[in-house]
Amino acid sequence: MKLFLVPFLAYLLGSISFGIIVTKLFKGIDIREYGSGNTGFTNVLRVVGKGPSVLVLLGDVLKGSLSVVLGFYLGDISYAVLGGLAAMVGHNYPVYFHFRGGKGVATGLGVALALAPDVTLLALLIFIITLLVSRYVSLGSILAAVSVPVAMYFLAKPFPLLLFGICGASFVVYRHKSNIVRLYQGRENKVGKKWGKREDI
Repeated sequence: MKLFLVPFLAYLLGSISFGIIVTKLFKGIDIREYGSGNTGFTNVLRVVGKGPSVLVLLGDVLKGSLSVVLGFYLGDISYAVLGGLAAMVGHNYPVYFHFRGGKGVATGLGVALALAPDVTLLALLIFIITLLVSRYVSLGSILAAVSVPVAMYFLAKPFPLLLFGICGASFVVYRHKSNIVRLYQGRENKVGKKWGKREDI
């Protein structure tokens, strides 16, 4: 029973899209119709501003961590990983919002933070350095995500955590496939650019 209950509840929790809710409350808009069309922190920052974007970031991180706590409460580390991955799926494909969500970075951060804080700090360091050097949020997110399973392996973390690292990183990279194309073509937007109505980018 727990095998189905944990991912089901975590998916519903992950489906709470703070990007959509916060921008609707603050600006009366659907964030998916503006900027990149993404519901995550970066798009909210570019379209709406710092205050709302911080709320979105905190909400998305929190639901990832809570999904892990739920898994531990109802089971063990394997259930915690299952709950975390289900929350990431919910964030990307939210049942409450016609399955149009974000890219799972902040929610994945919350999951990783609850499962392996030391690995998460390393990934955050890689993200910050990449962002400072390149000014590409997408590149920082991708490299940080990829660093997670690598760090899990070299730090000899339990197999369920390594599995999370591999699956979570693969999911984040897949959701950034359009960003990867734009990075290769030199068309990716750098941090600091303001967006208005949705662009086909």
